[in-house]
Amino acid sequence: MKNKTNGITLISLVITIIILTILAGISIYSGKDIIKKAKLEELKTNMLLIQAKAREYVEEANFKIGIGTEEEKNEKTVNVRKEIYEDTEKLRPAQELPEKLGITDASACYYLTPEAKVRWGLEKLQDEEQYLIKFNEKDVSVEIYNLEGYQEKYSLTEIDQIEE
Repeated sequence: MKNKTNGITLISLVITIIILTILAGISIYSGKDIIKKAKLEELKTNMLLIQAKAREYVEEANFKIGIGTEEEKNEKTVNVRKEIYEDTEKLRPAQELPEKLGITDASACYYLTPEAKVRWGLEKLQDEEQYLIKFNEKDVSVEIYNLEGYQEKYSLTEIDQIEE
């Protein structure tokens, strides 16, 4: 009498399921990290693009202000800012700033408008994402803030320092 077994045993089936479950758990855990890193990199890239466009505005403003005494520059600065930053639906002046950003002076701060996103070729930025641009014409620097933030970090400088 021959004993034929054409199939798998219950033990081998259970072991296979356990191994597959372990592999699925590992891949899901590493997948979450990859997604987090991708979102952080996307946020940094968006902020860098905004910073590059904002620096163009600063350069244009400095060109229009020109060379002169401090008084002449101060007189021109207000008009040039309005012309370059605000006119034709470019940027919206920030009246009040969220406390979490730690900015006290809103005079050189502007919100990125949906129209500016389209003009700058940043249509893929989601409408609910809000960005604040803080200009400093004296040293031609621009700081970009994302109001949603990432791990309690809001400025491009802070987010750039995150290492994961």
